[in-house]
Amino acid sequence: MLKDAHNRTIRDLRISLTDRCNFRCFYCLPNGEPPLARKETILSFEEIVRLSRIFVSLGIEKIRLTGGEPLIRRDVPSLVAGLAALKPELKDIALTTNGFDLPRHAAGLKAAGLDRVTLSLDSVDEKNFEAITGVNALGKVLDAIAAAKAYGFHPVKVNAVIVRGRNDHEITALADLARRENIGMRFIEFMPLDSGHEWDRKQVVSGKEIFAAINERFPLELIQPDRGSETAWKYRFADGSPGEIGIIAPVTEMFCGACSRIRLTADGQIRTCLFSTAEHDLRSVVRSSASDDEIAGFIRSVTLQKEARHHINDPAYAPASRTMSFIGG
Repeated sequence: MLKDAHNRTIRDLRISLTDRCNFRCFYCLPNGEPPLARKETILSFEEIVRLSRIFVSLGIEKIRLTGGEPLIRRDVPSLVAGLAALKPELKDIALTTNGFDLPRHAAGLKAAGLDRVTLSLDSVDEKNFEAITGVNALGKVLDAIAAAKAYGFHPVKVNAVIVRGRNDHEITALADLARRENIGMRFIEFMPLDSGHEWDRKQVVSGKEIFAAINERFPLELIQPDRGSETAWKYRFADGSPGEIGIIAPVTEMFCGACSRIRLTADGQIRTCLFSTAEHDLRSVVRSSASDDEIAGFIRSVTLQKEARHHINDPAYAPASRTMSFIGG
């Protein structure tokens, strides 16, 4: 098994397919950033499949494809098919998407072996959705939720980043969407990963506040007392309504002690923490004609450098070396 120096077992790999995105969410990529150079920089699908095979041989059980917006890359189903060939050792393949292009790709992704999708939806109000994302596309994301359900992706999860003064007034409306659509709605605290570097702690709506707002309108019951290595506390509706609520509070309720994740950026850098200030160049190792055993050794050595925790709440906090669109969620 792949373990770090703090005896945490690493089972989850998140792979960013691209830094590009067709949305301009204020908490991620408000002004855009110069895109990475293409062919000479971005990992090819063949390289991603090879690296994934090595990671799986080291005990990785789940792979999540992220971005940027991953469906901007051409022919993502072919990559999924390559990853699906790693089953049953690889137990789960998931995709995080803004949903804009999901309906036209859903059939191909499902046929290729994708197990789950997670969509992003921060508002159910058309004008506020556009204010947050820079795109008038609420209807497309709602269509994507319907498509994910229609093609049998299960469970369908939807992420909402809650920011004070921007969408905290919609918390209960988003929870109601979970009830009506029988989906898992996950509420996430605002994190300092925006390209505009305008994160302000005063804008963080804590997990406890989010819970209180939902619980007052729709009483909740904790599904399990121990979340293990999961990031979200999960709740069901006490009245038996369908749907699920998840609350992810990395700022106010740090869960680093149970972290099982490692990340690979689109340009082949290993990030041992979402908030890392350093990266490890796996791309150069792969392109140096290294053997699988040599690559595995590099991955093991990097994993041992995984941070014990993030430092968001420290007085001398230094921002992550790259922003969310480059890292992948």
